Amino acid sequence: MVFVSICVGSSCHIKGSADIVDLVQKEVDKNNLSDYVVLTGSFCTGNCNRSGVTVSVNDVAYPGITKESFAEFWQNKVMPLVDSERK
Repeated sequence: MVFVSICVGSSCHIKGSADIVDLVQKEVDKNNLSDYVVLTGSFCTGNCNRSGVTVSVNDVAYPGITKESFAEFWQNKVMPLVDSERK
């Protein structure tokens, strides 16, 4: 399983964590990944960034994820792990 945890603390909430949750859920649903991806929320991870939301993937934190950078993040950080789980 690939664990994707999105910070929903006050700073990330203001910066759009709900939008990032929606984007992750859409990718999971669109690509039938519910058997491979576990989506959770977390409170502050201590990795705040001036812009964007902190998203952790298997306990590795990636600060600064925005709606604009999400597709690249998903393809480069999440999908390789999902692909390795599928094998």
